[in-house]
Amino acid sequence: MNETRENRLRRMKMRSMRRGIKEMDIILERYADDNLATMDDAALDLYDALLHENDQDLYQWVTGQQPAPDRFHGLIRDISTAISGAE
Repeated sequence: MNETRENRLRRMKMRSMRRGIKEMDIILERYADDNLATMDDAALDLYDALLHENDQDLYQWVTGQQPAPDRFHGLIRDISTAISGAE
């Protein structure tokens, strides 16, 4: 895919805020707003992969109900930290 960075960020932002589960909409929209613009390509690739995961799984990972897969562990920790700091 030959997508510009600007379009990629816009697409990922939209996917972050239109998840299906309202809680994940709120969590990921805020995280995307605060972080996407400063992420490098590798971090964006990982976040993009995370956006393809099931909302129920994501919610359990972010809230600590289930451990996140190894490849997402650091990103989920960052998201969880961001939401706990926002409360």
